[in-house]
Amino acid sequence: MTENEFADEFPPSKLNMRSGAILLRSGKPYFLLTTLKPEMSASITVGFLLISAVACAESANPAKAPVPRAPFTDYRYQKPGTLHRITPADLPPPYATKSATNGPKLVDRPKNAWPQAPAGFKVELFADGFDEPRKILTSPNGDIFMAESSGGKLTVFRGITPEGKPQQRTTFASGLNRPYGIAFYPPGPNPEYVYVGNTDAVVRFPYHNGDLKATGPAEKIASVPEGGGHWTRDVVFSNDGKRLFVAIGSLSNADDPDTNPEERDRANITVMSPDGSNRRIYASGVRNAGAGLAIDPKTGELWASVNERDSLGDNLVPDYITHVQDGGFYGWPYFYIGGNPDPTLKGKHPELKDKTIVPDVLIQPHNASLQLTFYTGKQFPAEYQGDIFSSQHGSWNKFVRTGYEVIRVPLRQSGKANGEYEDFLTGFVLPNGNVWGRPVGVTVAPDGSLLVTDDGSNSVWRVGYTGGK
Repeated sequence: MTENEFADEFPPSKLNMRSGAILLRSGKPYFLLTTLKPEMSASITVGFLLISAVACAESANPAKAPVPRAPFTDYRYQKPGTLHRITPADLPPPYATKSATNGPKLVDRPKNAWPQAPAGFKVELFADGFDEPRKILTSPNGDIFMAESSGGKLTVFRGITPEGKPQQRTTFASGLNRPYGIAFYPPGPNPEYVYVGNTDAVVRFPYHNGDLKATGPAEKIASVPEGGGHWTRDVVFSNDGKRLFVAIGSLSNADDPDTNPEERDRANITVMSPDGSNRRIYASGVRNAGAGLAIDPKTGELWASVNERDSLGDNLVPDYITHVQDGGFYGWPYFYIGGNPDPTLKGKHPELKDKTIVPDVLIQPHNASLQLTFYTGKQFPAEYQGDIFSSQHGSWNKFVRTGYEVIRVPLRQSGKANGEYEDFLTGFVLPNGNVWGRPVGVTVAPDGSLLVTDDGSNSVWRVGYTGGK
């Protein structure tokens, strides 16, 4: 197994299973294997040694790296309020640079390190001590639900103290299989269920406003492909509650589904009725939207945050945020960002070239774009109303790191994106390139502040607007 093959199957940024995890901490191997099968443990050990060697060779002092050529950038140039815009014309040819293996070296947050937001905003530590905090979602009554994926549970926060902390913190349900997606049904003020996207199935619990613990067992609604690769399963309901969208990421980096049957029924967004019936593919060629689905509350359009493929160089392929068309094809694995052919599958399925949709907003390649939400609060300045916020988990396949931030996509109250996005919450990477935080989820709290989950420091951050007070 080469380092690239290992990276495809076990991404070195963080391989995290219910039974074990691998990551780099303080620049040294940080290894946890508990109940892995011996053959998997052996494969991981070999691959991990390869990654360690390559990472050491490729993690030179970032201060000595060349200045990136716009519109591409890296963590050294992140600053809240900085605008970015990548177009299809900006994309280099494949392999313009070598494919890097540069997973995050996780360190404990230094005392002087803190997330940075634009002027007028204040960042506070909301809560910490979690077991892989991932998607976070505000319920109709204002309680905050959060998936702790490695912990196999849903956590609930109620209220915010004057010090910016939760008034209550309880476990709603446990014993889940790597939960991620969360959705309330029916949409509106009086839900009857909370749906959860486990890695192998969509389930639901009885739920009514104010419930802090599940009042009944999980009911299975639909099975979804499980296994390796992209394991998160986001779920969201249409505004009218008639359709349930489920995102399922690919197994591999860019395997051909024609020759790898395990890729069939993956790399798509599925739609079904709330009871799991009438299931069909809503959009295909979507490599991994499993961590980011949302409905625009004004227009009712489905939007997705998508991780595109790796291994084609530092500046390919851009991740993206886009509204999703029913029946749309977004390229994977044969094409990307329009009709650009994947060089490993060149000549395959030429009939799909002209059908490949160009997404609305192209984001730095390898950013690992995860959860997105629409700002519906009243606390931020008026120009933020209706804009998108999205967490960027951070790269492993770029020579100098990128991502590790929360971005804002301005919609200017039009419901349309013009391709721009801006840095909003930065500072999770230290000047030497070590990483202490990795944003995953983002939601709007009842008071209009933003809550951001971070599975690097296992924390939740609160971003409020004070106007400089």
